[in-house]
Amino acid sequence: MRLMLVRHGETPSNVRHLLDSKPPGPPLTELGRRQAEALAERLADEPVAAVYASTAVRAQETADPVAKAHGLTVEVLDGVHEVQVGELEGRSDAEALGTFGGVFIRWTRGDLAAAMPGGETGEQIVERFFAAVSAIRAAHSTGLVVLVTHGGVIRLIAEMLADNVGAQLASAGLIPNTGHVLLQARDTDWHCVEWTGVEL
Repeated sequence: MRLMLVRHGETPSNVRHLLDSKPPGPPLTELGRRQAEALAERLADEPVAAVYASTAVRAQETADPVAKAHGLTVEVLDGVHEVQVGELEGRSDAEALGTFGGVFIRWTRGDLAAAMPGGETGEQIVERFFAAVSAIRAAHSTGLVVLVTHGGVIRLIAEMLADNVGAQLASAGLIPNTGHVLLQARDTDWHCVEWTGVEL
């Protein structure tokens, strides 16, 4: 089984560079909707077995065209929402973005006990996301499972899950709107096959 972690399409918050983490959050922009349709076209010939999305509106709207193209419905999944940034919510100033980046880098270097100010620790994110991935893996043994989620958590979880993703890639390998990270399930772990179009 392969698991494709897809970042949602563009939102108004993305345009304004806002830290926007609380579900349900804003819908897609017109460009975001076109990105979602283009994602469905890219995956039209893939053996998609299931399509999941986080509790955020933007993730569900991105997942919907993919699911429809394969005669599926979007399954909303708890635990795969974006990093909860607490006191940084709704901010786009340099101090807030710097604080976010600093905590995120600490996570990628192994300090998962670090927390966003008033928000989540890396440990909390990994615990909730791992539980969701375990449920997906238990439900699907073959095919491609598409999970539409969020850029920050994709990078962190890919590092924690995959045997070949290190701190440098996780901290610097930004995921564009509807970009993806592709993971291949192995007996007891995962291997990252592709990172935003680049084979690993």
